[in-house]
Order: sequence, then C-alpha cells, then structure tokens
Amino acid sequence: MLGSLFPLLYGALFVALLWQAFRVMSKGFRAASGPISSGPSSDPIDRTGQVTIHPELLDSEGRITEEDLLTVRFSGDDDETSTAAGPGTE
Repeated sequence: MLGSLFPLLYGALFVALLWQAFRVMSKGFRAASGPISSGPSSDPIDRTGQVTIHPELLDSEGRITEEDLLTVRFSGDDDETSTAAGPGTE
C-alpha cells in the first residue's frame, strides 16, 4: 500500500513545483519586458516624481558635491596601464 502511494505523492509534488516555477518565471519575464507596475494599473511606481540621487553624492546641505569622487577600475592582469603610476598615485 505504501509503495504505491510514493509515486502518486512524488508526481503531485513534481506538478506543484513545476507550476510554481512557471509562475515565478512568468513574473520575471513580465518585469524584464517593461517597467514594474504598481498593481493592476500599468503605471510604474513613482514615489517622488523626481530623479533619485544617491545620498553619497550629496553634501551636508543636500546639494550635489563638487568633490572628486574615488573610483575603482578592475581589470585583468595583462593590463599594462594598471601598473603605471598616474597623477595623484603614490
């Protein structure tokens, strides 16, 4: 009795997991094809109506900073410019 129940349980779990996988993938395909909507309507979510700026780019008074920003460039070992000393390097 128990031996004949396992294939049915296995099949039911397989179908349930397959259904869940298709649901998740369809959400991903819909998100990749356009902006994420705020619900049943097709309008994208917009909290402020303004362009969002990262807070790291703002000074203490809320303006965009004029300071030089530290940037990092990752390159391969065969890049000759990575070993050359440029202006401002030590």
